Amino acid sequence: METLDQLVQEAEADFAAAVDGAALEQAKARYLGKSGSLTERLKALGKLAPEERREAGAAINRAKDAIERALEARRTALREAALLTQLAAEALDVTLPGRESVTGGLHPVSRTLERIEGLFRSIGFIVADGPEIETDWHNFTALNTPENHPARSMHDTFYLEGHDDVLLRTHTSPVQIRAMQDHVARHAGSEHMPELRLIAPGRVYRVDSDATHSPMFHQVEGLWVGENVSFADLKGVIADFLRKFFETEDLQVRFRPSFFPFTEPSAEIDVAFMSGALEGRWLEIAGCGMVHPNVLRFGGIDPERYTGFAFGMGPDRLTMLRYGVNDLRLFFEGDLRFLSQFR
Repeated sequence: METLDQLVQEAEADFAAAVDGAALEQAKARYLGKSGSLTERLKALGKLAPEERREAGAAINRAKDAIERALEARRTALREAALLTQLAAEALDVTLPGRESVTGGLHPVSRTLERIEGLFRSIGFIVADGPEIETDWHNFTALNTPENHPARSMHDTFYLEGHDDVLLRTHTSPVQIRAMQDHVARHAGSEHMPELRLIAPGRVYRVDSDATHSPMFHQVEGLWVGENVSFADLKGVIADFLRKFFETEDLQVRFRPSFFPFTEPSAEIDVAFMSGALEGRWLEIAGCGMVHPNVLRFGGIDPERYTGFAFGMGPDRLTMLRYGVNDLRLFFEGDLRFLSQFR
């Protein structure tokens, strides 16, 4: 039978050979476990005479202390080795430059909307807002588009389920009706109603989706109502705005006759760049016209005394042209690799 000294030496050797915590615990069990070598010797003490038991017990306790010291020493060594391995794997090169602190920024369409608002505010326009969930009356009827009017087929509309007269607005023109009604109410009883100049930027919704269309997109409507407002005023405002927006006096602007139920006469607005990738190409930018007398009446304004012009443009399209982006969907996919270019 092996001596206690031999048992201690074997335990020390087994502990030293353990490469990780699990192997060390297995080695411990062979000596100090319920059926371990040293534990079995402790159980056998009861068979010895009292004097022998005292001496044998003291020797076994000394061996146990030696084994436990060897066990704890190996545990400490394994922990230190694991720490050194972790530190080596996570080592930092303090000579490298610091990591960039990434900050957010405005969405490119938001930048365009801010630019549009700033340019129109500079010539006396206010910025108006209205609900995105509209009534059929505000969205169509009050804009001279009664039920069964062919112009309604131009709009693929999202109606609320169970409500044929409630919809997601297809343009921001309803804001013009609400603004005219509020303007008239504020100046009720006045002999002279002041001019109303506003733009209405916001989100609109139509059932459409491709490289140049999105089910949700942005629109900016404009309105100027007053005495003696003419198409010449409309042309001057629009041409000046577009040249300032694109920062070029060489921009060519033309007005093509068109049809909109809420304006008469109506026109499409095209621009042509004199340099760059779009040089010489005519691009449709917006629609416009003199406010139809029926629309003025729905807004509470006397069309015999007051006239006005209105226009509507897509800031998403303006953003595409300003930044040279050829697919509208990129703006709304949430890809930070794309959007970070505009920070």
